[in-house]
Amino acid sequence: MAVGQAVNGALRKTILASSSNLRVRHFADKHGLRLGASRFVAGQDLDACVAVLRRLNEQGLHANTTLLGEDVLDEAEARAVADEYLVILARLHEEELRANVALKLTHLGLDLDEELAYENLERVVARAGELANFIRIDMEYSALVDPTLRLYRRLREAGHANVGTVLQSYLYRTLDDLESLLPLVTIAPKAAWRERALAFAPQGEVRDLRVTYARGAGEERAVTAAARLRDIGFEPVDKMPGLRGLNGEMTLTPDSGRLNID
Repeated sequence: MAVGQAVNGALRKTILASSSNLRVRHFADKHGLRLGASRFVAGQDLDACVAVLRRLNEQGLHANTTLLGEDVLDEAEARAVADEYLVILARLHEEELRANVALKLTHLGLDLDEELAYENLERVVARAGELANFIRIDMEYSALVDPTLRLYRRLREAGHANVGTVLQSYLYRTLDDLESLLPLVTIAPKAAWRERALAFAPQGEVRDLRVTYARGAGEERAVTAAARLRDIGFEPVDKMPGLRGLNGEMTLTPDSGRLNID
């Protein structure tokens, strides 16, 4: 076990170091799509990205997109990145795509100046709110957890409800961070729904649950969820029959749902 942990730690350090190496990044930019990145990168320009997002929407999926980049150390470049995100948001709105936006704070100048990053971020989030879209702040390396959460808190406390952030499950501090952020999020089921759900006495395991919540400028909300189900069951209620031993994968979007049974 100790040997495996040492190997994993060494590999992780190597990968992180490579990600900030200019030669490695230049090689990835030039050859990455042909080496397999096309599975994860929608394209090298906005038109290509829009085509992929539309195809995902047509498959019933709500999508997320980003502008690749990080570690910007020039103020003008950081402001230009924010301007580019405004263009992306406008295009998503114009094309009526069901897609929100993720971004990295070092792409907006966090390594240069925290206040600069906040100014750029707030500008993007405010415009996203006007267009009923949502911004997700990606979490980068561990040294940036505190400044990332500080900027997220500032935005929420300033009244921006259309912004979220990411917490990394492998950090020991993550549960404490989650508990500290929960008061900023106002998602709660109505009492009648809760009572109804409890009447079914649900049983089993829900694994790998992934939930995305987005709220627009008004009262519109969008929640998508996906999870693995194991040995799921519930009691019969009214005219609804009970269930035992269900295994499969569930996907829910605001306007559709899918259950693949094993």
